[in-house]
Amino acid sequence: MNPEPTGLFPPLEGTAARRRLYLLRHGHVAYYDADGQPLNPKLAALTERGREEARAAGALLAGAALDRVLCSGLARTRQTAELVAAPHGLPVEDHPDFLEIRAGRLSGVPKEHREAAYVYGFDAAAEDGRFAGGDGFAAVRDRVVAAVEMLVRQPGWTHLALVAHDGVNRMLLSWACGAGLSALSAFEQDYGCLNIIDVDVDVDVADGRAGGRVVRRLIRAVNLTPGNPAKLGLHRSSLEEAFGPLLALD
Repeated sequence: MNPEPTGLFPPLEGTAARRRLYLLRHGHVAYYDADGQPLNPKLAALTERGREEARAAGALLAGAALDRVLCSGLARTRQTAELVAAPHGLPVEDHPDFLEIRAGRLSGVPKEHREAAYVYGFDAAAEDGRFAGGDGFAAVRDRVVAAVEMLVRQPGWTHLALVAHDGVNRMLLSWACGAGLSALSAFEQDYGCLNIIDVDVDVDVADGRAGGRVVRRLIRAVNLTPGNPAKLGLHRSSLEEAFGPLLALD
């Protein structure tokens, strides 16, 4: 599942050493039950809206020459990835290094601080900070960046789709533009969205073997929602939608 970064490197047509990463967020899920109580996010599955978003992403990428489709391994990313992979007849690979950043327990955050900690938690991203008292921003950044840099050095693919999560995608977009943690709050990630990142690695052009260094990152698209490109009705941020109901809980 994790081949070493050796062997032939197939670049995008017209380039010396470029690969394309289709980075998606999973489709819509229900994080609360009918009574407004939080559900276990590890078990959250796609809603019908989420399946429609995943099918729209799959239809948009049906013409892409996908070689691999990966997900974080959680149900909502796997369900989305399977709909993206279906037109290509590809298996979905689990890659837990792309699991979402985790917030701390609600009981550990005073009610008056919940909006800042959860809904606007990415505003305060810093090297020594934690997301809502949970995972450290820097630790998650290091995990997902190391994983994506390993992927782009692996042989045998030119186009790869990765279905991950809101916070993870923000980390990877911040890595791609070189802005660091300070950019997390700016990269909105709607449910079922698609980002496109091209990556160059150093390569021996004589034999086409990939090296071990990422030398260039090009952002081609950000937060494209295939089923609703004009963002009609999408007025709340993803964190406002996911964590807003927490503000009313005791």
